[in-house]
Amino acid sequence: MRHVPGVSLQRKLLLWLLLPQLVLWLSGGFLAWRIALQNGEKGIDQTLTQSVRALARQIKPIGDGLLVDFPKAAQDILEQDPADRITYMVSSPPGRFLLGNAQLPPPPPVDVAVGEAFLYQARVDDKPVRVALLDVDYGTAQTRQRLRVQVAQSLTVRERIAQELLAQMLIPMGLMGLALSALVYAGVLRGLQPLKRLEAQIEQAGARPHGTSNPLPPIELTSAPQEVHSLASTINRLLDAVARGQQKEKRFLNDAAHQLRTPLAGLIGQTELALHESHEPAVQARLHKVLSAAQRSAHLVHQLLQLARSESTVDLQTIDLAALAREVAREWAARALAQGMDLGYEGDEQLTVQGQPLLLREALNNLIDNALHYAGPDATVTVRVSTAPGRKALLAVEDDGPGVPPEHLTDLFARFWRGSDKAGGCGLGLSIVKGIAQRHGGQTIAEPLVPHGLRVGLKIPLP
Repeated sequence: MRHVPGVSLQRKLLLWLLLPQLVLWLSGGFLAWRIALQNGEKGIDQTLTQSVRALARQIKPIGDGLLVDFPKAAQDILEQDPADRITYMVSSPPGRFLLGNAQLPPPPPVDVAVGEAFLYQARVDDKPVRVALLDVDYGTAQTRQRLRVQVAQSLTVRERIAQELLAQMLIPMGLMGLALSALVYAGVLRGLQPLKRLEAQIEQAGARPHGTSNPLPPIELTSAPQEVHSLASTINRLLDAVARGQQKEKRFLNDAAHQLRTPLAGLIGQTELALHESHEPAVQARLHKVLSAAQRSAHLVHQLLQLARSESTVDLQTIDLAALAREVAREWAARALAQGMDLGYEGDEQLTVQGQPLLLREALNNLIDNALHYAGPDATVTVRVSTAPGRKALLAVEDDGPGVPPEHLTDLFARFWRGSDKAGGCGLGLSIVKGIAQRHGGQTIAEPLVPHGLRVGLKIPLP
């Protein structure tokens, strides 16, 4: 199952630091809006209370009647702003219209104290208004009557005042929020710098040239938080364990080479001597089987050891790949002639690369052995060294044998995969070639030839 990377630590920190800040900023804006509305409403209430008391003072009782001393100029002042007009109504007894705007709604059903201003909200012409109400008594003791004065003001002014206050509060809050966000972002980046340096050190260690045998150097972070130091210490312990494992692997390879090759070589030698000394057909048949099995075992041990060596670290040096290929081809010429095949070299006269001679020689040996084994009698086998696109050096072996079906080309370099049931192979030769190519920072190729045949090899970077 493919691993999907999660959200980066930097994004998580910014999310958990900036998201609460955004929530607090929005909450602060909402509270500022509510406070601005309340302050605007308080200002309107004070204005309406003063207005209703001033208007009530202009209504003077005369006997059993009323004298309303309310000049036309004062009424024009109250109603001069159509968007925020102040309207009034005088009624006596309460609810019976005498003067002003008859559309003012009555108060809610509550007891209103005489001489005390009462404030409530209502709607006039489907618009919200704030109304101040004041009841006063007039007349004689025998004919006591009650007068109600109402003054209303649109809440448009309250909303305008709230918007102005909100704008005045939110702009500084927004600037402070942006400044705080910038500081948080800079702090997160600065706090994650030790992790960035740790990542850079690990990438630098992993980007070393392929094949170097030196163990990875320990990671050092002198000025970093304690948590990063703990992480670096854990990685250093892991690198140390890997280095010890590589040393154990090298010792195992050396011991295996001595413990396995020597007995098999002795068994092969003794079996060959027994074949020369024995003349009985049944005994010779059994000895031939023993010799064949011992040779296959020796070949398998050799291939396994070479596979392990190809997967370990190696030291690269400057070599002439073309000269090495010609030398290996000459070594295989006698066997090719014995099998009735034509083995030759084509390509550059000289091509310098960074490589490990023993491993590249082993890779070419496996390629030639594979071609001679599967190409068939009377085949032509060609060792080729040339420059490939992308500044690569090509080391390949071509043959005009039956080739491999296209659907199996990708299986050629798999371990223990064989293209036929022909005896003698163990399915590890091309896998070794793949490991050697990877140790040199390159890759393997397998291409069909026209009209028939196969090209198998490896490409490694040029210096």
